[in-house]
Order: sequence, then C-alpha cells, then structure tokens
Amino acid sequence: MATVTIKHVTKAFGDNVVLKEFNETFADGEFITLLGPSGCGKTTMLRIIAGFEKPTSGELYIDDALVSGGKTFVPPEKRSIGMVFQSYAVWPHMNVFDNVAYPLTIKKTSKAEIKKSVSRVLEIVHLSQYAERFPNQLSGGQQQRVALARALVAAPKLMLLDEPLSNLDAKLRESMRFEIKEIQRQLGITVVYVTHDQTEAMAMSDRIFLINRGVVQQSGSPEEIYNNPANQFVADFLGKVDFFKGVSDGGAITFPAMGGQSVPYSGPRTGKVEIAVRPENIYFTPDGVLSGTLESQYYLGDVDDCRVRVGDTLVRVIANGYEYKTLKVGQQVRLGVRDFMVFEDNGLLEQMLEIQT
Repeated sequence: MATVTIKHVTKAFGDNVVLKEFNETFADGEFITLLGPSGCGKTTMLRIIAGFEKPTSGELYIDDALVSGGKTFVPPEKRSIGMVFQSYAVWPHMNVFDNVAYPLTIKKTSKAEIKKSVSRVLEIVHLSQYAERFPNQLSGGQQQRVALARALVAAPKLMLLDEPLSNLDAKLRESMRFEIKEIQRQLGITVVYVTHDQTEAMAMSDRIFLINRGVVQQSGSPEEIYNNPANQFVADFLGKVDFFKGVSDGGAITFPAMGGQSVPYSGPRTGKVEIAVRPENIYFTPDGVLSGTLESQYYLGDVDDCRVRVGDTLVRVIANGYEYKTLKVGQQVRLGVRDFMVFEDNGLLEQMLEIQT
C-alpha cells in the first residue's frame, strides 16, 4: 500500500490560483476524502496526485519517492495508482471479464495470471456471475463496480476516485458507498476520494479535508469536523445548520431578532457573536428556553421537519417522526437547545450568503 506526502503544493492556471499551500500526509491504508463546493480545488489536487497535472510549486511523494516537484515528474502510468472517474468509462464492445482484464492485457500479463486476478477482483466487487455480460446488460451500479474492479485488478498501491457515484440514483448511491468502503477495508488500500456530497464524506472517510477557494479550511475525522467546525463555512457546509446573531453577556446569549430571548452560555466569547445550531439539537419540550409558534411541518417518515417562528426568526427543528401526530401548525411551543457552536461575529456569514446568491 502507499502513503502520500504533499509538501507546500500550490497550483495556478495563469493568474488564477486554485490550490494554495496544501501540506499533508495521507497514511497507508487511510480513506481520505477531499470535500468542497464546485471549483474549490479538490479535483485539481486529485489530478496532481494522479499525475494528470503538475504542481506550480511544491512536492508530492508516494511512499518515499518524489513523483512531482522541481524537475522531477513521474507519469501516471508509473505511479502504481488505480483511478475511477465520474463516468464509468467501460468499453461497450467488451464483456465484464475483458473490461476488467484490460490493464493486465496491455501489460502482456500471462493468461493464467489474468484469469486468476480478474476472478479474484470480480468476487470482491460481487460481479463473478456477470463476467460474460456486456455493459448494456448491466445496471449503473454494476457498471460502476466494473470500473472499480478494473482499477483494482493491477493491485495498485493507491486508489483515486473522482466523484464516482454522482451519476447513480440516490438509493444506489447509498449502497455503493458502503460497498466501496468495505472493499477498501478488505484490501487495506489507501484511497483518496473526491466529492461534493457531505453524506458520502461522512459515511466513508477516516479523515475529511474540507476545501474552499483552494484552501483547506479544516481536516479531521467526520465526527471532529461535524461537532467542532473551525469556522462558519465548515459548520455550514457539513450538515444542516442555522446561524443566529446574538450578544454574549452575563452567562447567556441574547438574540435581538428573537424578541430578546436567550440561551444559557458559559463559554469564553463575549460581545457580538453568531451561534450555529444543528436542527437535530433543537427539540420540543414544555420547559424549553425559547418560545414561539409552529409555522410549518413536513412529515418525512422518520423525522418531522419543522419551522418555528421565534420573534422575527424562523428556527428549524428536526423532531422525531412521531411528533407529527401531536403537533399542529399555529400552536405555541417551547424549544430546548442541547448543543450549539459559538463564533465571533466577523461578517463571514454575510460573505457566505453573498456567494450562495
């Protein structure tokens, strides 16, 4: 397997700097996800690792070998990587076996070794029974597994995946997440995975690198980033969240837009603040710290997705699905808040809103 060491990597296209000072080591056997909005630089970083792009500055090592940097550049075919793209890119005129065997065929591997290696990898991706079928006889998920098997068959040290599930429907995408993760665990292979889908990142990753405008905003385990975001962008991008402006003073944060209602707070920040609260951490309770009017609710089966008017502010509450039977639009309710994050009111929220609009 492989480690990937990235030292001060920057990439610019003319005057447009798309990746700034990326510094990190991806450990042997880790599942790394590069996460972020479109155009943030995540795919550029993947292409630099693959050898499809050269860094403008900095160095990239796979294990202890320098593969990009200075006058050194090792081409993609000599980096011992497997690559899976967004499009399945399977050959329509070849059956499953021949599609998967292709990387070994062009290396002039013996027929006996090809049969052994292809049979093994088809078993891993649960496609053994489809070896003689052609791509037009397969579902989208099966075609993506063919692409995955083809990338695995040459036993690469490193697997790179560029939004491989984005063309699949929602239910198939969910099942494929767990299949890819299980294959990675089974083989112990190092994976670098690019996506803009936060749920994919949360479900599959050992570590997430959340990138915005070419800069890593935060890296860490899914739990670390979700529960302890470094800034408002991270809190907003990963998971559902609402932001409320308030004033911290005297052991409480008071919200002018909520009619002066407040929540207890014993943290270090004082003065103008923004709190970020995830809607699953707000709940209906008779002795809640906030009071308001239930303005709408959307029954989604497992949850009741509600909006509560508190002063001039709409507060989102994701309640248990059973709550739908007991709540009525227009009724007065009280809300408890079990957890929230407090940030300095530095205008970042307004910047994010401008970007989104």
